[in-house]
Amino acid sequence: MKSFKTLTLAVNKQGVATITMNRPEIHNAFNAEMIIELTQCYKQLNADKSIRIILLQAAGKSFSAGADINWMKGMVNATEAENKKDSEQLALLLRSINFNSKTTIAKVHGLALGGGVGLACCCDIVMADKNAKFGLTEARLGLVAAVISPYVIDAIGMRKARRYLQTAEVFDAIKAQQLGIVSECVESEQQLDIQTEAIIDSLMTTGPNAKEISKKLVMSVVGRTVAQQKKIDEYTTQVIAAVRVSEEGQKGLKAFLEKKSPNW
Repeated sequence: MKSFKTLTLAVNKQGVATITMNRPEIHNAFNAEMIIELTQCYKQLNADKSIRIILLQAAGKSFSAGADINWMKGMVNATEAENKKDSEQLALLLRSINFNSKTTIAKVHGLALGGGVGLACCCDIVMADKNAKFGLTEARLGLVAAVISPYVIDAIGMRKARRYLQTAEVFDAIKAQQLGIVSECVESEQQLDIQTEAIIDSLMTTGPNAKEISKKLVMSVVGRTVAQQKKIDEYTTQVIAAVRVSEEGQKGLKAFLEKKSPNW
């Protein structure tokens, strides 16, 4: 299988693929390269008939702190068109996870902020230890959680999304479970490993086709098709592109890069 710079991929004999985001020095914040590599990885695994389960985890202290500061620097001077093109790459990644034919699991520890929450919400099952912290923090920078919003709203519902996308509150895994982001919350990272393996063992007792059809069934009954999602992504990527180049967005981004609090 192809090697990657920002992540590692391991596949065991049972067809369980483990993707490990591997930028621990910056809490696995993602940049354009990581987004592209994750997309390639999920597409590759989706096409592999031997793969039954895809587990997404992270090296170091955090799952993902959202956007890499150096990536965000590029947003400041980019045009609206360039920002839209950039956002379309993230939209493609999220579709590649959400509509993947395999069972997808996220194992979350440490920080899961902004896009990190988005990655989790695209997965079928999210495991977390109680000390993990979640937050849709974009509004603090004068930005919006646009591209991840369809998946966040799927997870927590419209009413709660209307609150948390505006308040940018940071909350623990217990609250994340109450909201619907987390499937199961455990006491420690050690227990997280044990319980995640237990979930995988349970999934291995069910038919691969049955799992795939069940997933498609849920999408068909209450979800969206890929074509419908692409139309939504056209809107959400335009929203974030416009916000990034707006006066407020520029103010928030520049304050973040200067490690200051914007004066709203």
